[in-house]
This record gives sequence, structure tokens and C-alpha cells, in this order.
Amino acid sequence: MSDRYLSVVQVAELLGTTVRFPRRLVAERRIRYVKVGTHVRIPESAVEEYIAANTVEPVRPRARRSRFGRAA
Repeated sequence: MSDRYLSVVQVAELLGTTVRFPRRLVAERRIRYVKVGTHVRIPESAVEEYIAANTVEPVRPRARRSRFGRAA
């Protein structure tokens, strides 16, 4: 149980968004969270998993081929 539990405000700061975005993630159940009474806490590992799952890797550009084949 070494995972830190973050508030919605802390998650918003970590992601660089408004508080509305993590609240929407919780409401749509797109991220793991824990209810502690009336408070919502999001494990730090859940934020890391969310970021990893939604990271788009760059595409390597294909080598351009000339219309006329190889150059002399």
C-alpha cells in the first residue's frame, strides 16, 4: 500500500488541466478511483496507467521513393 492517493485537484495539477477533466474521468469510469466517505481519491499509479494508455507514439516517416527508381 505504498501508492499515494491524490485528490481530484492534485490530479488536475499533475495533468495540467482543470478540475473538470479528472472529475469527468471518474464519472465516466475511465480511471481507477477510491471513495473515502464522500471524497474521491485517485491512486498515483492509476494516473500513470492512464497516461501510458493514452500516449500516442510518433510515426517513423517512410523513406521516399523516387518515381524513377534509383539515382545513378
